[in-house]
Amino acid sequence: MDARTYPAKATPKSQRTRARILDAAMRLFAEIGYHAATNAVIADAAGLTRGAMLYHFATREELVEAAIAHIELNRARLLEQAAAAPPPPGMDASEHAIDAYWSLLHEVPFVAFAELEAAARTDPMLRERLATAQSAFDHAQVGGDRFGAMVQAGADPRFQTSRDLGRFLLEGLARGAMTYDTDARRERLIAVVKRAVRMLNRKGDKQELWSE
Repeated sequence: MDARTYPAKATPKSQRTRARILDAAMRLFAEIGYHAATNAVIADAAGLTRGAMLYHFATREELVEAAIAHIELNRARLLEQAAAAPPPPGMDASEHAIDAYWSLLHEVPFVAFAELEAAARTDPMLRERLATAQSAFDHAQVGGDRFGAMVQAGADPRFQTSRDLGRFLLEGLARGAMTYDTDARRERLIAVVKRAVRMLNRKGDKQELWSE
């Protein structure tokens, strides 16, 4: 069920209430985790009674499905806003894209989605409902403009690898658990990611990072 689709009988008031529930779910998934954010906890955060919550989402499955669509819609909006912002004068476009994506990974919709992905490993219901959103996000790297310079580099395997390198290393870094010199180590890693992506994106150049 798409978070933007409502029953025919829904009124503007019920639509606003539904949106409030989904905003609360997204925020709580990011803040306290998927399992701790039960339907009852989400209802309380949204200022609703249990009965009012059940009117909109009768089961956990219904809420999860709508929340995933809501989170993905918010991720897409943030990506589009980031893609629309040009790099600062003198900054390499791929470096700008990496900085933008690193920043996005710390926004609530991205943190919430990462939490769902982690929880889905041991939750078959969540894993099944998350699969479509994961696939859509993965395919959005090709043929669209959400990833800025990483997309514009091209669609062949080398350029696909540059996008995957940047994306998955940043996502892993965002979820990792560094225990000392955190800022300095992250800064060095991101600098290396930028250099590697920039090298892979240089059309026609030969470099050790990619062998035909």
